[in-house]
Amino acid sequence: MQEFILYNAPQSTCSQRVRFVLNAKDVPFEEVKLDLFSGDQLKPDYLAINPNGVVPALMHDGRPVLDSSVIVEYLDEVKNLQCCFTPTDPVQKAKMRWMMRYIDEIPTPAIRIPSYNLAFLPHFKTMSEEEFVALANSKPLRKEFLLTMGRTGFPKKEMDEAMDRLNRAVVRMNDWIRESGGPWLMGNELTLADIAIMPVIVRMNDINLNASWSDKPAVANWFDWMQKHPAFKKTFYQGSLLTEKYPHLAYLRANNANA
Repeated sequence: MQEFILYNAPQSTCSQRVRFVLNAKDVPFEEVKLDLFSGDQLKPDYLAINPNGVVPALMHDGRPVLDSSVIVEYLDEVKNLQCCFTPTDPVQKAKMRWMMRYIDEIPTPAIRIPSYNLAFLPHFKTMSEEEFVALANSKPLRKEFLLTMGRTGFPKKEMDEAMDRLNRAVVRMNDWIRESGGPWLMGNELTLADIAIMPVIVRMNDINLNASWSDKPAVANWFDWMQKHPAFKKTFYQGSLLTEKYPHLAYLRANNANA
């Protein structure tokens, strides 16, 4: 039996954080891919591991570690010989954790709104209202989120607010990089704060929201460095991007590129 088992979904931004850390540390792990649209995360076997019914969940020697931010910090504690993404200085460590809290509070939930509207809405439109409400009611953590979206998508006001939060987060990133001297958020060393926001920036780039940093070369340079990291391609394997799973998104992206 493998020491680490990761229950995750390829396109899940929170799953991508954990995959990156495992790959960057060269930690062998068994990957169990859950199909979220099929409801794998709501089946009794998985709910016994994570009662919140969301991904990812990491099993370490048969014991669950839950929540992506908690998991990456946990991995940095138990597998810190290969590489460590947490500063040793207590003040810098606290600063990194403060950054991660901001990332979890502002851009991470915000990216879900355009993601659902642009990628997942066609799937929900095929459902009856009764089926959709039943699906929403089955979600321990996402019930209110889905009911707010409905089968017609989030309204313009919600989309505008989400984009404002994402754009503010990019500005904050730019400020952090410039203050630290870069190329990473805290300076010369890649930290868990970089890894926490990485999937948000990847998703924004994937669904044509990358104009947000078109006038911020520090963020663009940060993204280039991130994509060159050896763990990046292992983390974002084929099928990890929304445009690879949803043809209509790839079509929109190609049209925008040619516009």
